[in-house]
Amino acid sequence: MSTEKEDKKFVVNFPENTTVAEVTVREGDAVKLIEPKPPVKTQLSGVIGVPVEYLKKRVGTGQFSQERSHLIVNREKISLILVINEDDEYLRGIVEGRLSFHPKFSEFGINTGKVWTPAELGLFFKMNRVFFADKAINMKLVTDLMNFTATVNNKIERSIKESGDRADVFVQTVNSNLPPSFTLNIPIFKGMPAETLEVETFAKINGREVSFTLLSPGANQTLEEIRDRAIDSQLEEIREIASDIAIIEE
Repeated sequence: MSTEKEDKKFVVNFPENTTVAEVTVREGDAVKLIEPKPPVKTQLSGVIGVPVEYLKKRVGTGQFSQERSHLIVNREKISLILVINEDDEYLRGIVEGRLSFHPKFSEFGINTGKVWTPAELGLFFKMNRVFFADKAINMKLVTDLMNFTATVNNKIERSIKESGDRADVFVQTVNSNLPPSFTLNIPIFKGMPAETLEVETFAKINGREVSFTLLSPGANQTLEEIRDRAIDSQLEEIREIASDIAIIEE
C-alpha cells in the first residue's frame, strides 16, 4: 500500500490586471476560519452623566476622534446625545444621557391633571408619609380626606332638604378643613437630591362625585432650574475633558 501523497493540481483564476495576490491552501482537519464580522457599534444610554463618564475613560485612547464627534443638547427632553465617529457607518456610536423623573414624584401626579378620589389620595398620603415635611399635617390630610366624601354628601343632602331645589346639588362651593397647602421633601429627578415643594389640593364636585388634583406652581419653576443647572454642569465638564467636541443645542 502506497503512503505517498497524491499530487493534486488546481487552477486559480485572478481578475484581469491583478499584480499581487495571495492564495492559502488548507487541507485535512484544519480549524475552520472564522468569518469576519462588522465592528460592534457603541450604543449606551443611562442617567444624565453617562456621556461625561464615557469621555473620562475613552478620551486619549484612540477609540474615536474628538474632531469627528459631536454632542446634541435637548433641554426640553433633558437629554445629552454624544455621537462618536460621526462619518463612519461601521464605527459610529451613540452615548446618551437623560434626566428622568423620579418614580415617586411621578406617582404624586403633581401638575399633570391626575385625578384622585378622596379615599385614594388619603391612602396614598398615608403610605408616603416619609416625603412630607410635617408629619402632623400628613396625618390631618389623611384623616380629612378619608372622611371627605361623607362630609360633602351630608352638605348636599342638607341643601336639598332646605332649598327643595335639586339644581343646587350640582353647584357646590368646596369648603373643607383640608390645609390650603402642604410641603413635600421629594426628589424630582432620578439621582438628584430632594427638593422642597409647596403643593395645593384642588377639589371638584360633580353631584355626589368628589375628585382632587395636586397643583404646585413652584414645582414648575424648580423643574426648570434643576434642568438647566444639571445640563450646564455636564456641558462644563465635557468642555474640560474634550474641548474639541462640537456641542449643538437643539
